[in-house]
Amino acid sequence: MTEAGPDSALNGHGGVPAVSAIGPWLALRITLTGALDPSSSYLRNIKQIDQVARERAVPILLSSYRDPHQSSRLGCIPAEVVRALGGAWPGVALERLEIAFSPFCSIAAVTKELPMTRLSQKFEFSAAHRLHNPNLSDAENVRTYGKCNNPHGHGHNYEVQVTVRGQPNPAGVVIAVSELERIVHETVIQKLDHKHLNLEVPEFHSVIPSVENIAAVIFQLLKPKTAAAGAALASVTVWETPKTWCEYSE
Repeated sequence: MTEAGPDSALNGHGGVPAVSAIGPWLALRITLTGALDPSSSYLRNIKQIDQVARERAVPILLSSYRDPHQSSRLGCIPAEVVRALGGAWPGVALERLEIAFSPFCSIAAVTKELPMTRLSQKFEFSAAHRLHNPNLSDAENVRTYGKCNNPHGHGHNYEVQVTVRGQPNPAGVVIAVSELERIVHETVIQKLDHKHLNLEVPEFHSVIPSVENIAAVIFQLLKPKTAAAGAALASVTVWETPKTWCEYSE
């Protein structure tokens, strides 16, 4: 159930039209590239972007949500929306379109990768680590890593976003979300969760477990597993804190 139409909306951040009861959660993210308009210094006026998205993209999303036969073809929807938005903003290019079904799961189309689609899912694990380089002196390690060089280590609640890409199969699926979750759980979460990375995870016995290296190690662990399931691994993003994160890709 929603309130009155968009003309009465006062809180755009809360969604238009405003939700006042149980309803679907969708977020559409559009990325444009190009030169700034010399008269306005805008790439494009955000109101123009919003209007076109509502006219051309939202009807496709609503139709897919209401039609169970369409909603099962999730992997095909981003490319369909990209086609619907083609030529909407002369002079700028549509680089990427992402549809988020929740704060944790999304599908996307990168224009230069079409007809491939990207699927992203978030995971979490808790682990301890120590940032220490045995080739540096104790004083140099403290200067480099500060409190993170604590001899007994320290912990983080890590968030991991795994993104795969591929051409949707006839059923409209790149890889089933449940299959991706199984692969990540068995390959990464069980290996890292509630572990001291330096001491208990072989991959970090000779590699400093910085957030950069954690992302790279997770990528290498997952790459053959997702490939065997028919989806290429596009990137792994690891949040060490809400403000500190690293994305790794090849």
